Amino acid sequence: MKKVKFCERCVESSERFVGSITFNDKKEDKKTLTSFNNNVCSACLYFDYKSKVDWKEREKELSDLLNKHRRKDGYYDVLVPGSGGKDSRFVAHILKTKYKMNPLTCTWAPHAYTEIGWKNFQSWINSGLDNILITPDGKVHRKLTKLSFKNLLHPFQPFAIGQSVIPIKIALEKKINLIVYGDNQAEVGVGGNLFSFNDKYRNILLQSYNKFEDIHLSGFSIKELEEEHKISRKFLNLYIPARQEEIEKNNIEAIKMPYFLNYNPQSNFYYAMEHTNFEVNPEGRSEGTYTKYSSLDDKIDGLHYYTWFIKTGRGRTTEDAGLEIRNKIITREEGIALVKKYDGEFPKKYFKEILEYLNINEDEFNEIIDKFRPNHLWKKNNSKWELLQAVWK
Repeated sequence: MKKVKFCERCVESSERFVGSITFNDKKEDKKTLTSFNNNVCSACLYFDYKSKVDWKEREKELSDLLNKHRRKDGYYDVLVPGSGGKDSRFVAHILKTKYKMNPLTCTWAPHAYTEIGWKNFQSWINSGLDNILITPDGKVHRKLTKLSFKNLLHPFQPFAIGQSVIPIKIALEKKINLIVYGDNQAEVGVGGNLFSFNDKYRNILLQSYNKFEDIHLSGFSIKELEEEHKISRKFLNLYIPARQEEIEKNNIEAIKMPYFLNYNPQSNFYYAMEHTNFEVNPEGRSEGTYTKYSSLDDKIDGLHYYTWFIKTGRGRTTEDAGLEIRNKIITREEGIALVKKYDGEFPKKYFKEILEYLNINEDEFNEIIDKFRPNHLWKKNNSKWELLQAVWK
């Protein structure tokens, strides 16, 4: 049976999507890192690196970059993608107030807004920002989401693709050369081998294409979606990336704010509450985790994290606890207890609406879910599924 490795510092596992996280090895840079065994995940190693960063120098680097893009004609000089959550609020607000930039914000609409999600989106705009909200064809998006759920057990894939593609298209259309994102995937380990940091996490790798036939959506090529699933090409434009040559021609630059400023999700939460009237989940913690301030806007969020848990044995609590352990907000022991208690919680709050959105019944839902359970992670005992390998076992 394939053995799952768990980080000895946090609660992360080697199952976090193949290639997205690694564990230390003999090739590490001993001038950068402080741990020299193979039981520490790449996210924790990134925090070793962060502890050695000269943050005053990084902020100067940010100021120089913003000055390079700053305009004097009153037009937008930076684009901030976001949903109106804590991170995008923090970034847009400090760009406007502290650094005196003129940001345009943009949002790729969720599948189905929650009441608190829509309220936060409105208060974000009302805090003093222009925004472009892009909402895809509901019929097409629903069909793509269903196909992605059935074929990949990834109901968020069409949304995630739009989330990556749309800001670049808006930047090109509005002739804005700088895009600033609020999160940094290195902090949760995404990026594979992280033993050479340097400027690797300053810039975003913009999603683009060179060959049209290489574009895939919901597990299918554009041609397959047209011919087999009867989705006309004209209805897929929002999901198709810009061409690489167009991005290069227009000198589009996209950066990650956490490269320049040393902040964390909890500090962003407090900042967003104080300066932009951000509100937390009114019911307390969100399904599948113990936190109350992340991923609040979409009724499909709970399903997304649940499918993640089914495929990898690690869910929303593992993600949240790992990051809070690295930021020294909670201990590893506390994180393990939280993972044991909340990880993999079934998304019952919006389950009926999820079934209606996907146009499937509960039996079909469970059949699809069970088809994606890896044998090294799951075993059925007395009609109940048991997770075989977990950080708390």
